[in-house]
Amino acid sequence: MILEIKKYPDRILKKRAKGIKKIDAEIKKLGIDMIETMKANSGVGLAANQVGILKRIIIVHMENGPEIFINPKITKMSAGKTTDTEGCLSIPEMFLDIKRASGIQVSALNSEGQKINIKVKGLVARIFQHEIDHLNGALIIDRISFWRRLKIKKQTKPKQNGTY
Repeated sequence: MILEIKKYPDRILKKRAKGIKKIDAEIKKLGIDMIETMKANSGVGLAANQVGILKRIIIVHMENGPEIFINPKITKMSAGKTTDTEGCLSIPEMFLDIKRASGIQVSALNSEGQKINIKVKGLVARIFQHEIDHLNGALIIDRISFWRRLKIKKQTKPKQNGTY
């Protein structure tokens, strides 16, 4: 089932997601629904709070396709940083240059509850960092200067009739 993607400035996007204690049928279905939602929106990653659910689960488009990561945590970051343009399904039509670690190590659980430890670099490392930021209530606009962020907030302020 394709889920509704929450758009900035929806407040759920600024909330920290809660850890998942038990991987049951509901969590597995959420993961599958998130994959469908990500694909339907031509995304490369998706966090649960982007679909209105405060649980620590993300989808990342890996080399062989989208995968589900539960309770993901960055355990190591490379000293090297790269700046690249990022977009976000929750802030459509906005692309910002964001500086991130070029390589990271991530620990998580898969949808079967098995522990995973992986090292990733390049675009996949960037996707993990972006999606884990979402789980922590951070957006790409939180990674830019105050003045640039203020300008964006003014541009995305709802009109009196509630539209943007």
